[in-house]
Amino acid sequence: MSFLNLSLIVFLGILFFVLYFHISNFILDKYNQKSKHRQKFENSIRVIIFILPAFIVLFIFILYPVFETIRLSFYDKFGREFVGLYNYQWAINDPEFKRSILNNLGWLLIVPTLSTFFGLVIANLADRIWWGSIAKSIIFMPMAISFVGAGVIWKFIYEYRGPGDTQIGLLNALIVSLGYEPQAWLTIPIWNNIFLMAIMIWIQTGLALVIFSAALRSIPKEMIEASRIDGASELKIFFSIIIPYLEQTILVIWTLITIIVLRIFDIIFAMTNGEWQTGVLANLMYDWMFRGGGDSGRGSVLAIVIMIGVIPILAWNLYKHREEQKI
Repeated sequence: MSFLNLSLIVFLGILFFVLYFHISNFILDKYNQKSKHRQKFENSIRVIIFILPAFIVLFIFILYPVFETIRLSFYDKFGREFVGLYNYQWAINDPEFKRSILNNLGWLLIVPTLSTFFGLVIANLADRIWWGSIAKSIIFMPMAISFVGAGVIWKFIYEYRGPGDTQIGLLNALIVSLGYEPQAWLTIPIWNNIFLMAIMIWIQTGLALVIFSAALRSIPKEMIEASRIDGASELKIFFSIIIPYLEQTILVIWTLITIIVLRIFDIIFAMTNGEWQTGVLANLMYDWMFRGGGDSGRGSVLAIVIMIGVIPILAWNLYKHREEQKI
């Protein structure tokens, strides 16, 4: 699609909604002049008019795809013949599915925990030095990079050339300079998953850092100073005052990063394409849905599993938010 066609579509979309709201308000205003005693009814209709476009977009792009995905999960690869729970039985018995589940669990355990921890520690330390703002800016910079872009950058860091060849990968160049043999880091099972997680930690630490930097300013300075006067060490203050005080912020950041990690796809796709036992559910879903002719039934089952994994975390986050509102 050319830039001109895209610009035309955007212009027509904006024009449609402008006309929609102006014409709707014009009709309602005329109606209100004739029936002033029905002001309350007119206000209700006006609210519906403003909400309706958003609801239509929500239904078309979110609700309908969810229902259609659930429907396709009970059909064959072409979405024509009903097969019942066959696709779900395949998923339970498929070794690639089991490996993807384990890889996803590894990502969920390691990435949110380390990103949150590093973000909190760095935010706490950066506030104590004069060049802290510069350090925060540098650490936050990876957030401006897309996951694919980050994957390409780190692919050069992990790049491997055979023994005797000039190593252009930063990590292998360092290893060779120390007298060791270069390694194909992304092909080593288990460790290659850790190397991929390091990229996500590198990106998400900046997000945690920014939020914690703002949250740390809400801690009363008198409390910190009183603790120091009483002889508490900085480590004791960190674990006994700062962490308990920021408990809700830690949970929010951990939840946010967890949801992002559940949808991880780009980094793995750009670096290993899911090979060497690095695939996660999103990669497996992509392979079944779009490669080799596609299988909408099995791909839909994998999409549902990912959705089911996100729902409890969203529900927990909503529950905690409501609990905070009651306080």
